[in-house]
Amino acid sequence: MKGKKILSMITAAAAAGTLLAGCGSTAATSDTPASSEVSSAAAETTAASGASSEASESSGADLSSLPATQLDGTVTATPEMYPDVDMSDPYTVKMYLIGDTPNDWDEVQTKINDYLKPFNTSVETTFMSWSDYQTMYSLTLAGGSDVDLIFTAPWCYMYSEAAKGSFYTLDSDFIHKNMPLTEKYQEPESWDEVTISGSIVAVPSNVSEANGKLVAIRKDLADKYGIGDLTSWDDYMNFAQTIAEKETPQSGIYAEAASADNAELWAVYRQQYNIYDVLANGNIYYNFDVSKGLPSADDITFQWTSDTFRNFAKDMKKLADDGAWSRSALNETVTDDDAFGNLQGASIAWNTSVFTYMKQAEQTEGVECAAYYITPGEAVPGEAYSNNDMAIAASSENPERTAMFLDLIKNDTTLNRLICLGEEGVHYSIDENGDYTELDKASDFPAMTVSASWAIKNGNLTEAGADPRKQAIIDYEKDRIVANPCVAFVFDDTSVRSYMDAVDSIVKDYYPSLELGLVDDVDASIDEMEKKCKDAGLDQITEELKSQYTAWAATRQ
Repeated sequence: MKGKKILSMITAAAAAGTLLAGCGSTAATSDTPASSEVSSAAAETTAASGASSEASESSGADLSSLPATQLDGTVTATPEMYPDVDMSDPYTVKMYLIGDTPNDWDEVQTKINDYLKPFNTSVETTFMSWSDYQTMYSLTLAGGSDVDLIFTAPWCYMYSEAAKGSFYTLDSDFIHKNMPLTEKYQEPESWDEVTISGSIVAVPSNVSEANGKLVAIRKDLADKYGIGDLTSWDDYMNFAQTIAEKETPQSGIYAEAASADNAELWAVYRQQYNIYDVLANGNIYYNFDVSKGLPSADDITFQWTSDTFRNFAKDMKKLADDGAWSRSALNETVTDDDAFGNLQGASIAWNTSVFTYMKQAEQTEGVECAAYYITPGEAVPGEAYSNNDMAIAASSENPERTAMFLDLIKNDTTLNRLICLGEEGVHYSIDENGDYTELDKASDFPAMTVSASWAIKNGNLTEAGADPRKQAIIDYEKDRIVANPCVAFVFDDTSVRSYMDAVDSIVKDYYPSLELGLVDDVDASIDEMEKKCKDAGLDQITEELKSQYTAWAATRQ
């Protein structure tokens, strides 16, 4: 999944990428109070938030000269802001990210390390590519690699790895001493989404925004075959089938150059029905209709055997049989996004990140792209703070220095821009309003495409003169965002852990092929998967999840 995949999530699901509630593996199910009403179970979490100005002052770090918020001006960190961090010896933070390495990463990392010299700290980064991260991620944390800091998310193993003890858990005192800027600036409510059993397992992004799912297409090809704007799922099906029938045989361009799964297209499909996810763990997802508000336990259904997924899988089989993507898509290592940008695919599905690949495709003369919400009038999912996070590895040799580094890249304006945008004057420029414009070399370091940038974003980076098509999408989304009401529910799978592992393994064997329509009979494959899952303990998992959810939901009435 994307978010990829950005999202396996996402991820993918989703991305994914995918819109996932803050639901995971080992947390207590008691309600986590707001920052103004701190219970003993959540006191550590909320005390760690930026609401505690007194704590910031008592640390000895003078932050009084800094802007009140990150939207109010430039934040420049100094070593004096970290009196409790021992910087006497040099330390190199080993950071692991998912996604492909930007062409100019080495140059940007050199700039980062130059900036970090006063802190006697440097960073070495390893990228786990989209094609490899699902295999490498757990192995990296299990041992054999030095790792201090790693990207994570509900769609990127956050809860399963937290359950294994792979992450260093934080509390208010640790954040107070080692992350004073995060303590000052982080949104208080964001901590609830990364808190398991009263401990913070990761540091979330600092902005919640729309995360609706779009479809981007080659409009020049649509025009070639007399296809107008796409306004519905049926319109997309018609486009994909037309490309497969008329274009692919002559040019080799697939309707969608699918890779590994079709998580983002599945997210588009279910969006038309207002269906949101509840993640239990791994690949075990449950669905509910957000139009009903906070669902009851009976409203939550197992995603992979739901009627909605079954119907989607049947549409995917139609497209696969028509030749909309390669029959070897399961093993494809080039992402559908890169393939679209390289003119090998005629469509992709994702969030507004599609505009990055549209721009890439349009560098070729005669190519024109368009992006559509093909689920008009329905809810636009709101991205949770926890949809992208950074975690300190439990095996880190220096978690304090790693926390300081994370604090710096999250909050120091110069470092934050280096990771999010690249090098100023090379990859982007900044105008008098603080808005950025990508320059000619941006293709070697596209804005906001490094996974760390999703986790350290603060909502203070706006593109000047943004593509009017993208701005139209953003404006459309603003009044339609519906946050996931289950975002603070976290499933404690302790009592059903063995069932979870078994069911997860079964689902992982089936859903990619179903999403890609690469099965002989959709109903037979889903029925077979469901039987195996039930035999492996799916009913016990569902009963436990619904029991915990009912208790949690009662506190939200």
